Amino acid sequence: MKEKLQDFFKNRKRLILTLIFGPAVASLIIGCVAGLADPRDALYIGIVCMCLAYPVVLLIINIVALVWAVRFPEKLLPGTYEAKLFGIMDLVTVIIGTILTIFYAAILSASIDLQWKAVWSEQLHNREVHQPIWTGALPTVIALLTIGVIGYIVLLTRKMSDTPPLITVLCMGAMYIGIIEILLFMVQIFKVTPFEGLAYSSNSIPLFGLAPLMELPFCLISMAARLILRKIYEWNQEEEHQADIYGGEGFIADLNGILENSFTWPIAAIIAMLPLLGIILGILSLFGQYPDHVIRAWTETAQWNLSKMKAPPNVQYDEHYLCTVAAGGHDRVVKPIRMGERHGHRIVVNRQLLIANAFEQILEEKTPKMHRAIREFYDTHGYPIARHIKTKTAADMVYFIMKPLEWMFLLVLYLTDPAPENRIAVQYMPVREQE
Repeated sequence: MKEKLQDFFKNRKRLILTLIFGPAVASLIIGCVAGLADPRDALYIGIVCMCLAYPVVLLIINIVALVWAVRFPEKLLPGTYEAKLFGIMDLVTVIIGTILTIFYAAILSASIDLQWKAVWSEQLHNREVHQPIWTGALPTVIALLTIGVIGYIVLLTRKMSDTPPLITVLCMGAMYIGIIEILLFMVQIFKVTPFEGLAYSSNSIPLFGLAPLMELPFCLISMAARLILRKIYEWNQEEEHQADIYGGEGFIADLNGILENSFTWPIAAIIAMLPLLGIILGILSLFGQYPDHVIRAWTETAQWNLSKMKAPPNVQYDEHYLCTVAAGGHDRVVKPIRMGERHGHRIVVNRQLLIANAFEQILEEKTPKMHRAIREFYDTHGYPIARHIKTKTAADMVYFIMKPLEWMFLLVLYLTDPAPENRIAVQYMPVREQE
């Protein structure tokens, strides 16, 4: 069976096509089957399935490859069948895995209202969650990850027969820096308990939704570990290692001599990582990224595992009703007045919302039958529109669309109520404050 598989995959094009399109086609088929109940959602379900299933396939392959590298390191030497197979799979992991992870992050942002740009101090609404990485330190995080990638590429492309051990150790140190950033991200989002401060209570375990974001990072760590094991094994296959063939004089030559024992490289890389990290942070400080940003990237957040900040509690705006949604637009447009209370939750109110609620109160008092009919119509048709309003810009547009109705409501209030402004002012206040 193994020989047949090897014969089938000896054609590189066939191998690449199978690895790339196999899981994708399988995921789309699953999505189409799941979407039979509603054909309009079949493509969406297929894409979601692919974003969930494909990284799992990549994760399993990378785990198998790592175990294989530990047990049979000779199988991963350049030129072997396994080395070619896992090399292609690594390329697929980086390209396809990154694309699908970005797609899933976009889907996740819509499903659990994860706001990647919202700093910890920003006031959020309903079930929205603050960013897991502080954007102020994002350049530092990206720079450290880039250093790790550079170290990986240099080590991958160099032959051990003509690479000084010091260069190898420095590349490993750079990879360690990138791996630490990846591990910090995984620890940050390994969230089991429900998020705090949401306007709606939730008993769901966020890890179920966040776990797919950790699959690609684990694959990248597996790739780095395999490369280190492979390079150590490659070095040990050389019959002789002479320090003078690598160049360098004095201290550099002495270091190369000490590092000729490849089994010391993983530990030496930890030591080499520290001055390398210091140089990188020193350069970043010239661009306004200070050394403490390495830590603050994860602690200058709220609601996550490594967070040290306490975010303001989320306020509620009712996604069922257009005026309440409109109150969540940009402040300079919708002009919020104060905080209010609705069904036990804090909400932002503006004059338009107060007028609309006061008008409804008048209808309920004066013409209860008409109020029930209008409320039934509004509940039926208003919610399908309001639930699609997810951005502040869309809320601004609703605010302007509702303006003529606001003027009409205000006219009715002034014609029917002896103290219309008093009625408007007490809307969404607790009962005690209204009295």
